[in-house]
Amino acid sequence: MSAFPVLQSARLTLREFRPQDAPTLFAIYRDAVSMQWFGSEPLQTLAQAEAQVALFIGWQQLPSPWLRWAVESRADQQLAGSCGLFKWNRGWRSCTLGYELAPAYRGQGMMREALQLALDWGFANMALNRIEAQVHPDNLPSIRLLQGLGFVQEGRLREAGFWLGQYHDLLVFSLLRQDWAQPS
Repeated sequence: MSAFPVLQSARLTLREFRPQDAPTLFAIYRDAVSMQWFGSEPLQTLAQAEAQVALFIGWQQLPSPWLRWAVESRADQQLAGSCGLFKWNRGWRSCTLGYELAPAYRGQGMMREALQLALDWGFANMALNRIEAQVHPDNLPSIRLLQGLGFVQEGRLREAGFWLGQYHDLLVFSLLRQDWAQPS
């Protein structure tokens, strides 16, 4: 991958993270309510958010690059969240999907729009056959989002995650190339 792919829709720009995104990312990642579904502890300091942004940027240097797009609202040029394709296994033609959205942008179909761009790009440019997502069983908005995009629930990983001081089951969803037709 020579240049970071910038993707656009009517309302969103998916772009590379920049160091100046750290304060907004910190606001998203420090929110305990939002992070209950994310699979990690809420951030405590701006320095942690700066390190997270640096990590996202550094993923591009991996032999099989991982992508984490900053999801920016075109209306206000603000960071609304992020989405990404990671754990790319070139040999298996598979990867994992991850995403989160700031509370102010939820319920507007923005993440669906962002994921349509990311999924299209992944299938077209990474030679993917399978994209997997893992979701907490109580995260109903995320489950509905995945199902609306054509993901199929395959099973439950018992106590596969550990965050906020406890183990969590995760539901496994997948989307295959043959089943992907960009929803309208």
